[in-house]
Amino acid sequence: MSLQDKIAALMARPNQDLVEKDEVPWYLKYGGRILGTVGGFFAIFLGAWNCIGIVLSVSVYPLLAGIFQMLAGFLLLCVEAPCCCMFIDHVQRLSDMIDRRPYWNRAAAYVIMAIPAPAFDFGFSTFFGSGLIFATGIVYGMMALGKKASREDMAAVASPQMTTSPQGGGMGHHTDHQRATLMEDPDVWRPT
Repeated sequence: MSLQDKIAALMARPNQDLVEKDEVPWYLKYGGRILGTVGGFFAIFLGAWNCIGIVLSVSVYPLLAGIFQMLAGFLLLCVEAPCCCMFIDHVQRLSDMIDRRPYWNRAAAYVIMAIPAPAFDFGFSTFFGSGLIFATGIVYGMMALGKKASREDMAAVASPQMTTSPQGGGMGHHTDHQRATLMEDPDVWRPT
């Protein structure tokens, strides 16, 4: 059994299918789950810290920011690590329902959940706590984009677009030498 299989067995959720449903790399899948779990804990802790900060600032905005951040962190924990919230009824069912949704739904929800706390009170605690929630949304957004196409597929799509224009210049003018250079070394691009 490889290290990846051992990690997958440890991170497997109850009633999870052992057959892969999508082609998401394992490091993104488990990285998103770990980042969400750690981000949820930090968001709750820093949200509580921000609520305590109302004594220092004598303003209601840090309290509102802390409450929103704690709610977002708790929801993130319920979805990403339902084992941490097993004392609450129906958390596993909520997590399973969200796991059946496409990755872009989760990405959009996490990005939107990260916005209210820094909007009310922008400080280190709201920036870092909500930033971890936002980063989790970005990871799930990358998972929603899917697997990168193979080199042959990208070359097939790029070939019809790189045709020479009748005027001999402009944006559509690419010679065969330039096309070969772009395909051999994608980091090098020489405009005409």
